[in-house]
Amino acid sequence: MSIYKKSHMTYNEKCSNYHFRKTHMEQLNLITNFLRIKDKNITITDEYDMGTHLELHGHLDYTAPKCPKCKGQMAKYDYQKTSKIPYLETAGYPLLIRLRKRRFKCKDCGKMAVAETPLVKKNHQISVAVNQKIAQLLIENQAMKHIAHRLSISTSSVMRKLNEFKFETDWNTLPEVMSWDEYAFKKGKMSFIAQDFDSLNVIAILDGITQATIRNHFLRYPRKVRNRVKVITMDMFSPYYQLAKQLFPNAKIVLDRFHIVQHLSRAMNRVRIQIMNQFDRKSQEYRSLKRYWKLIQQDSRKLSDKRFYRPMFRMHLTNKEILEKLLSFSEELRQHYELYQLLLFHFQEKNSDHFFDLIEQEIAIVNPIFQTVLKTFLKDKDKVLNAMELPYSNAKLEATNNLIKVIKRNAFGFRNFENFKKRILIALNIKKERTKFVLSRC
Repeated sequence: MSIYKKSHMTYNEKCSNYHFRKTHMEQLNLITNFLRIKDKNITITDEYDMGTHLELHGHLDYTAPKCPKCKGQMAKYDYQKTSKIPYLETAGYPLLIRLRKRRFKCKDCGKMAVAETPLVKKNHQISVAVNQKIAQLLIENQAMKHIAHRLSISTSSVMRKLNEFKFETDWNTLPEVMSWDEYAFKKGKMSFIAQDFDSLNVIAILDGITQATIRNHFLRYPRKVRNRVKVITMDMFSPYYQLAKQLFPNAKIVLDRFHIVQHLSRAMNRVRIQIMNQFDRKSQEYRSLKRYWKLIQQDSRKLSDKRFYRPMFRMHLTNKEILEKLLSFSEELRQHYELYQLLLFHFQEKNSDHFFDLIEQEIAIVNPIFQTVLKTFLKDKDKVLNAMELPYSNAKLEATNNLIKVIKRNAFGFRNFENFKKRILIALNIKKERTKFVLSRC
């Protein structure tokens, strides 16, 4: 009776252990399905919570293949040293797969081979999923150190992935409308950028803004291709004018409207400061001109009619009434303000004849600060006319430059120009139009 009981208990224990192992294996298989590990040859044997990260232990094994060298039959030999494969974050913890790969040995030539899996490339340690995630994060303008920390890999691994992105320049194509500008690479170092006005694709990013650098780049395009360019938008950087005409003889140069208005606005501001400094620093005139400088710069048609209490004047006033008080301090300020507003009005309304007639009429009697700006407008009259008549500007490229500043700020600056250039092209060209450039296989 006691022997039967002992035997019966042993049987129950065996059944219990069997069901436990079966349930445990089902749970581990559920984990592989959840992590999208689709290779059926990978068997997960254990899972561990290491506190700082999670670990899965398993092995890779399958039927011995043919020998890649002599085509003879290979046989199972032993397991390779455990590979540590970083995987995507799970439940807020970094995940590490410790995988033992089966080795095979040829019966005829003795060649050794290691089992392969789609989970990780041959002779690689980082999983394919992590490589794909690196590429995605590079497109999203994240700093390389941040990407490395987030995926629990080294910065060098992120750099290698960055270097896999390939960009090919088509030297037989240029857009009809192109935008030129420059941006700061690092302190005291400016770089040149050219962009397609319509598609927003970056055409060129050059390490420098010298005429030789720009000329040498665009001369690589055949003359027939360069002749197709009809419009180039740019800011008021005079060295670009002659260079653009040499490289693109059929192109019209369009000055950016924002920079034209900015020139006028700065001239008005400098005249205000000059007049303001003629008053005593403690006087109401000086303090008012300094406090309400924006009202003088603002378009008079956009001044608010709302009345507020103004401590400076100890009364309730509208912006228009404050402006009138400011102009009453100096007749010279009033004359230049009226000229500034008239020029602004004609420019915004695209009245080119009135705009230039007013300049020619007033240029001899205005303040030397205004004279300099007006002479510049007359000197570049054809380009200013193009800005007023054609629907093109540098606004889109200025938006691109703002994105470049974000990339640089996120990375806390770049030392290597090529890395900076690739990050810009990845963020702009690949994100907007992936089909035109070659992205390496993940």
